[in-house]
Amino acid sequence: MTGKDAKPVKVTHLHRFSSSGHAAARFIAQRVILKGVVWSVAKVTVKGKDTLKDLKDPFIVVANHSSHLDAPLITGALPRARARYLAAGAAADYFFDVAWRRAATALFFNAFPVDRSGGGARSGLAKELLGRGVPLLIFPQGGRSKDGIIGPFKPGAAVLSMHVGAPCVPVAIIGAADAMPPGRNWPVPGRPPVVVVFGEPMIAEPGESPADFSARLHRTVLDLHAAHSA
Repeated sequence: MTGKDAKPVKVTHLHRFSSSGHAAARFIAQRVILKGVVWSVAKVTVKGKDTLKDLKDPFIVVANHSSHLDAPLITGALPRARARYLAAGAAADYFFDVAWRRAATALFFNAFPVDRSGGGARSGLAKELLGRGVPLLIFPQGGRSKDGIIGPFKPGAAVLSMHVGAPCVPVAIIGAADAMPPGRNWPVPGRPPVVVVFGEPMIAEPGESPADFSARLHRTVLDLHAAHSA
């Protein structure tokens, strides 16, 4: 089913995004099960966590996207306090079209639906979550890169940041496309190296347009990727 053909997704019980009970269950799912698996099948290095020491909720993580490992890498690499309520944008036409996938993404990633055909998060829901103090994870490319190249960012995350006043945290993920490229259901053997790099939180500059802010976020992720790829 394509994004164009997908039925509208209604998200109810918004309290689950900021529920301490759900967060406790997610701790087991994310930090014990998922992180344990991913860190065992890939050699993960995390850089730049010191840039997050003064970060407060809510914020928006923006990262390149080339593998199904990306979201688990980010949730596992973030400090626990910053990952506790993080809600990850997930494709509405895939992760929310079947009950078991919807439940699994809610458990593991506190997921909310993203319209890939429309180029970003459903702004009303995303703004409401940010207004509740829930930080977001958004992949502004709009989908996984097929060749590992970091494509242009759609401006949805920049618009949300500017409307709500939440900073964006740029993140570069290096090696995930090689560790688990599109089409594979499991990482390649041999614990391939993967690097997660956090950049300094960013806000729009005075007079900066959403498109320009989005382009600046894109350049920052490209620079982080290039600086640490070696």
